[in-house]
Amino acid sequence: MSSQRLFQIVSLLLERGRMTAEEVAETLQVSVRTVYRDLDVLSAAGVPIYTCQGKGGGVSLMDGYVLDRAAFTEEEQRQLLTTLQELPDQEDGQALCKLSALFHRREEGWLQVNLSRWGATHWDESLFPHLRQAILERRILRFNYASAQGGIRPCKVLPARLVYKDQAWYLQAYCLEQECYRTFRLTRILDLDLPGEVFHRWLEPPELEFDGDVPPLFRLEVRLRFAPSLTHRVYDEFDLRCITPQPDGSLLVSSVFPEDNWLYSYLLSFGTGVEVLAPDSVRHTLAQMALDIAGHHQ
Repeated sequence: MSSQRLFQIVSLLLERGRMTAEEVAETLQVSVRTVYRDLDVLSAAGVPIYTCQGKGGGVSLMDGYVLDRAAFTEEEQRQLLTTLQELPDQEDGQALCKLSALFHRREEGWLQVNLSRWGATHWDESLFPHLRQAILERRILRFNYASAQGGIRPCKVLPARLVYKDQAWYLQAYCLEQECYRTFRLTRILDLDLPGEVFHRWLEPPELEFDGDVPPLFRLEVRLRFAPSLTHRVYDEFDLRCITPQPDGSLLVSSVFPEDNWLYSYLLSFGTGVEVLAPDSVRHTLAQMALDIAGHHQ
């Protein structure tokens, strides 16, 4: 029995007033039998579920209902309200107010999540809720994508889930052209076409690539020295266990990186504030790239 699903049913009935069991089942992607079983649980817990048979009938909550006991512990209430508060959408904000009142709670202001980048446009701010809606409604997405291999490529995908990893949001989706699961960085999704047609395929995307680890064949341990002026970035981007402060204020970092072009573009982003101590191959390659950049801008 999912307490979160019980919560969703109450939320739906508060928002829409009256729904058929079939509508609830379709919205939550469960069977009608499961909906009826959940309604029985809610009724047994003291939630006044009102059922009307016949044409125009359905399930609703009795007018003026306020939940002051029943299916959720204090911690469950807090977790569910916090989850709603994290969603960047005005409609969810309204739902949060309703559900806070439902639990006799004042909306807590200790947490604020803003998914937009500095200097973001309206498109950047609205992309996340559009993708979330497409996932929940199981709608095919079409968009152009700025590929890491260069250029802009059209994509047609079945969206599966949104994942936050390493300071960025990603969309995991089944690519209809390549017939496999792919991961798309949200900042590279362009010209999103909405709304798309509904799909019915069951999606089970794999865990995000490497699960935070670099495959052994492409793993490279790099030792770096950072200038004191970059202390903020070092602590933002590296594990504390990798950092060794020095008496002069500099920071030594030993970490594992993927051995590809990303490593060099990442190191170049620190400018002259970083020195590669080892391995020599990375040090020499980075120096040559810096010379090439200097020559390009002369």
